[in-house]
Amino acid sequence: MTTPKTPDDLFRFLDELGIAHKTKTHPPVFTVAESVSLRDEIPGGHTKNLFVKDKKDNFFLLTVEEHASVDLKTVHTIIGAASKVSFGKPEKLMEYLGVVPGSVTALGAINDTGKNVTFVLDKDLMEHEIINCHPLSNDATTSIGRDDLIRFMEATGHTPLVLKVTA
Repeated sequence: MTTPKTPDDLFRFLDELGIAHKTKTHPPVFTVAESVSLRDEIPGGHTKNLFVKDKKDNFFLLTVEEHASVDLKTVHTIIGAASKVSFGKPEKLMEYLGVVPGSVTALGAINDTGKNVTFVLDKDLMEHEIINCHPLSNDATTSIGRDDLIRFMEATGHTPLVLKVTA
């Protein structure tokens, strides 16, 4: 297994792509509730990420607006999973996205060199011009343009699905 990329590797990659990004460091946050205090300082859509898998071990990362709810009983019909989904194990999260629970981010696509994960960006989230994600660690928030997030993911070899997965 390769060593996961660091936030600095991520920023360098974004710079090489000519993608503008701004990162604000803060105390580690593990839940949406803890991160709400940062809202006044960081504009844009704030994300919540669900790392899920189906019975055939197809993995998906659902990135949605932080207060949105996802119906895990039915979302498989929207994302094209082979069965109902359940949460992926932390070991797979580290293996595929190079992050630990609490630091899950769409920017983890940089670590998914084997293309093991299908990335799903919620349509409602993508109505924000700026999307805020953890830069592979939960002690910072990186702001990136919506279109640039897609360009970044494509540069990692992923074509994210933009689907309405929230209630």
